[in-house]
Amino acid sequence: MTDKTVSYVCGVSDAPLLGITIGQALDLAAQRWPDREALVSPSHDTRWTWREFADRVDALASGFLALGLERGARIGIWSMNRPEWTLTQFAAAKAGLILVTINPAYRLSELEFALAKVGCAAVVTATAFKTSQYMEMLNTLIPELASATPGALQSQKLPNLRAVIQIGGPKCPGTIAFDDVAQMGSARHREAIVKLGEQLQFDDPVNIQFTSGTTGSPKGVTLTHHNILNNGYFVGRAMRLTEIDRICIPVPLYHCFGMVMGNLASVATGATMVYPGEGFDPLITLQTASQEKCTALYGVPTMFIAELDHPEFASFDLSTLRTGIMAGAPCPVEVMRRVNELMNMREVTIAYGMTETSPVSFQSAVDDPLERRVSTVGRIHPHVEVKVIDQEGRIVPRGERGELCTRGYSVMLGYWGEAEKTADVLDKAGWMHTGDLAVIDEEGFCNIVGRIKDMVIRGGENLYPREIEEFLFRHPKILDVQIFGVADDRFGEELCAWVRVRPGETLSADEVRAFCQGQIAHNKIPRYIEFVEGFPMTVTGKIQKFAMREKVEAKLGLKAAKTA
Repeated sequence: MTDKTVSYVCGVSDAPLLGITIGQALDLAAQRWPDREALVSPSHDTRWTWREFADRVDALASGFLALGLERGARIGIWSMNRPEWTLTQFAAAKAGLILVTINPAYRLSELEFALAKVGCAAVVTATAFKTSQYMEMLNTLIPELASATPGALQSQKLPNLRAVIQIGGPKCPGTIAFDDVAQMGSARHREAIVKLGEQLQFDDPVNIQFTSGTTGSPKGVTLTHHNILNNGYFVGRAMRLTEIDRICIPVPLYHCFGMVMGNLASVATGATMVYPGEGFDPLITLQTASQEKCTALYGVPTMFIAELDHPEFASFDLSTLRTGIMAGAPCPVEVMRRVNELMNMREVTIAYGMTETSPVSFQSAVDDPLERRVSTVGRIHPHVEVKVIDQEGRIVPRGERGELCTRGYSVMLGYWGEAEKTADVLDKAGWMHTGDLAVIDEEGFCNIVGRIKDMVIRGGENLYPREIEEFLFRHPKILDVQIFGVADDRFGEELCAWVRVRPGETLSADEVRAFCQGQIAHNKIPRYIEFVEGFPMTVTGKIQKFAMREKVEAKLGLKAAKTA
């Protein structure tokens, strides 16, 4: 029995955890829904049923074995969203490999760090996308590639790397064409894949994802089949997905949002994966959702804002949309209301989590009252525990803020090769310390009120940017706003607001301050107000407030008060 006076919640469910691997889940999907569409990517002219998709995955997995990749080896994937990405994801799982998902925005030093950190034996790479010349960068990093025998690379900088598998063309010397890998497996390799299916355990690591690296070097979050397959399954159940649903996935596959909440939710429920394009484009996303009659749409708040504000928005029929997920960053209340009403997504859910927890810990239900869905991140996910603690590690009463900690099947194995950094966030009782500030109310709904490191301490008082952002979102001329702290020689920190104004509107700093006057406490009114076109952010839509802070401090010459 749970004590409802303290901030501890545990997710109950009539559905047990899945005790299978990702490969077994795909085999089941192919048996249950053989002729239903599994993957649709109009820009790549791809339409595969679950049976066709599973056959292609088996062929690719056999090819990986033929290349000499052994159980437990790491295989990198460095590409935008495309069918080859998803084939690699599932084929790696079937071959007992650990998929290392590499941010497509990475440049040379970041790429070298990621490949070296986990000792990738192979990397599947796109050729190019917009300004990212992937093969060019790889040739710079690995000069030996041009003269190497394909599959027998010997690199000084990356001694573990043996094979570079190239998606698309023109084919570069030393690489193996992606389409050729599936032809390499023999009957012996296919038999080995079947045997591996019986030997692999769901607690085996299957994925390494690098954290954003907003502080220090990125860390390799190591996740198991059990972690991410179950999370995808329960995310899908929260949206009531079935084999008749079609999920529009414009979010990056290299991140949990795309590959777990999208691809693995699909394989566990039978829903179709629909990719609007390689990178996010609001117009193409709207076109795809409309033409493919999608029933669910994913995105971070900035994506939904871009779609809603597109000049051609009203011309699209979005009547088939029902549900979806808004996550990755705090969701402004007004944006949620518009998504509900204008995009027909009356059952849209908010999800909250982090890569280290596979990712989702909280999600709103499709039938939660609108007020709950716009003001909280929902309730605890099945089979997950959460507590909110104070600075001494004690659980706080319901309604009080503190640090959110998560425990359960979803918690990562650890950071790859970094026992100390793992111990910093994962305590002896199995709790993952998230660094997020949260409040859990009497009914178990959770509200994320900020990051511990985002909290602004002005004159000894704790100020929470999220609270001020929510207030400013009510201003009819404000499209988007971010609040952060900057150095101040008197108070230690002062508040700064970066504001994006709605198209066709004008707004002054004095108007913003006047809007706050008498409505919020004077110490919450931003001292500095700047009008900007956009915010620095990661590929997954996480706002980088540290970059904003650095820019403002440099521009205004701000320095913190000297301390003894």
